[in-house]
Amino acid sequence: MTRIDKNPGSGAHAVEVRGLVKHFGETKALDGVDLDVREGTVLGVLGPNGAGKTTLVRCLSTLLVPDAGTARVAGYDVVRQPRQLRRTIGLTGQYASVDEKLSGWENLYMIGRLLDLSRKDARTRADEMLERFSLTDAAKRVAGTYSGGMRRRLDLAASMIGRPSVLYLDEPTTGLDPRTRNEVWDEVQRMVAEGATVLLTTQYMEEAEQLANELTVIDRGKVIAKGGIDELKARVGGRTLKIRPADPADLPAMARALSETGLDGIAGSQAVPDEGVLLVPILSDEQLTAVVGLLAARGYAIADLGTYLPSLDEVFLAITGHKSSAADLPQDSVPATETNQEVAA
Repeated sequence: MTRIDKNPGSGAHAVEVRGLVKHFGETKALDGVDLDVREGTVLGVLGPNGAGKTTLVRCLSTLLVPDAGTARVAGYDVVRQPRQLRRTIGLTGQYASVDEKLSGWENLYMIGRLLDLSRKDARTRADEMLERFSLTDAAKRVAGTYSGGMRRRLDLAASMIGRPSVLYLDEPTTGLDPRTRNEVWDEVQRMVAEGATVLLTTQYMEEAEQLANELTVIDRGKVIAKGGIDELKARVGGRTLKIRPADPADLPAMARALSETGLDGIAGSQAVPDEGVLLVPILSDEQLTAVVGLLAARGYAIADLGTYLPSLDEVFLAITGHKSSAADLPQDSVPATETNQEVAA
């Protein structure tokens, strides 16, 4: 699988959201959300269950009307120009929403026609998407006989059949096996390479790292952090220097030597005898140089060293105070009952 360029895009914004608010009774699902998605990029939206991610997607896809704020997608106002907008976007919700009485091919052909594709183009595109998602052999079967994973793949194909300029993927690979998940990632990357813009909500940290150019973290209806993946990692924990001495017996002495330096953060150095490494928190390039220089001056031979940032899981936990879990289905303020037919209509 080829990873997409992490710094593409023209700089213009395909999605612009300012002060978006949505209430459900006493619950404020969105509380003044600001959001920008550059054209030709993937924005990953992360957040714990009930954070407001699905409500945001539903507002941006015209399935819910926000109570306050503004949002423009592909140049259209989501409240004032919903019909025009629906012809430029694609949506896959949290749950597969195919018509179970139609065959897989008929589902895709119908969506293509609703999106004003000619009969010929709708047939061609349906065949193409069935092949891309490994559903050609089941093309004539009624969708109601499909397995859960097959329905999900068909739903994803339906959201992409019109080559939307903006694609919303709300937890798109939940419940899919690793091979099918890779197929979805490949197709998303292909669309972005062709100029599409994607807003992706996910709780799979691997998925966010694989696809997203930038991240926005939402909790309790508010944006609490945003930026590039490495930027957020650096904000949370900075870098850690991992040092492997040539002689594992030197670990305790190396840790003591660093703790006596008085450098900021170095007192937090930790020897990990089971792995034969010393972990040193690093706050700056100058500090890294000082640590390596000190150990060399003391005569310690180093077999290997490198720096690493905290995992995205650790970032998520640090920012939200909630541990992400791929096993949990998001439970936003309202059920995601939208269908591709609704968006296409």
